[in-house]
Amino acid sequence: MSFDEDLEPQHPAKAKKFEPVNIDALSIEEMREYIEHAKQEILRAEAEIKSREALRGDADSLFKK
Repeated sequence: MSFDEDLEPQHPAKAKKFEPVNIDALSIEEMREYIEHAKQEILRAEAEIKSREALRGDADSLFKK
């Protein structure tokens, strides 16, 4: 593997679309658990976005000098 290949993203260019959960088949408690899980995933994604934005800002400040 060449150096350039190491720089290529290791993830697909486009994320898969999320399949909706069939909530008709879930109990009320299962729906509450599903909602809580979704909320935690949102928080995790938002934290990752903030982290990446901070890294980008740091990199931008290094190269703008």
